[in-house]
Amino acid sequence: MAEMVFLKLGGSLITEKAQREAPRRDVLQRVAGEIAAALAAAPGLRLVLGHGSGSYGHFAAERYGVHRGHLADWRGYAETAAAAARLDRLVIDALLAAGVPAVALQPSASARTCDGQLQELVTWPLGQLLKRGLVPVVFGDVALDDTQGSSIISTEQIFEYLARQLVPQRILLAGEVDGVYTADPHLEPEARPIPRLSPAAWQAAERQLAGACGVDVTGGMRSKVRQMLALVQEVPGLQVSVFSGLQPGRVEAALLGRPGGTLLVANHESEAQRTGC
Repeated sequence: MAEMVFLKLGGSLITEKAQREAPRRDVLQRVAGEIAAALAAAPGLRLVLGHGSGSYGHFAAERYGVHRGHLADWRGYAETAAAAARLDRLVIDALLAAGVPAVALQPSASARTCDGQLQELVTWPLGQLLKRGLVPVVFGDVALDDTQGSSIISTEQIFEYLARQLVPQRILLAGEVDGVYTADPHLEPEARPIPRLSPAAWQAAERQLAGACGVDVTGGMRSKVRQMLALVQEVPGLQVSVFSGLQPGRVEAALLGRPGGTLLVANHESEAQRTGC
């Protein structure tokens, strides 16, 4: 039976988030090759790819306050959309060059939000692409909002929306940091990795976890983990893995069932004792 997997390439993985529009082209090329290798090794794998906006969309959105809405200058909406699309073009080109039949699906073309929450997204094309053996690619993007005019939708929000319809078995979040830690490992050398994380353990861990390094208008790691823990409780059997894609081979291994990092689970007895959270 074919397995449905969602894979996100985080903005911190494929760009230098502290520098405006600075792609990590070597990482993109390598990760694209690993995705191609995994698809060749597991021909039954149905894959939906997503990526963050990193140092592209986030800088433009922050400058104009697109994520807060009530824009004084709607040019900011256009510039943020254009920046997100520029990074997506780099991602698609790298995937195609590696042999992955990737097709970009621009979320802002059909997304509707209300108070920043995704309410509507056309998904029919995505399902049709999967049926034809192609790899749909979505990304963090702008959206028109019913109440505040504009908002930003993260890849996690899009995955959350899609998961209710496509029901993936696994969601893989490849970033710069190898999972969830007891503190921000960039700032705290004593930070310890958490191999498994349940909603109960998260209540303690969230107080210690930093938001994001660099500019991130979607809330950073804290927001992402909170969203995904809610989703694993909602979608039966779903597993979410948070891991680093910087080490060669990790993305391929994750697609083939060996992600490492942190596994987010719906419930796990004595999780607090095991992780120290």
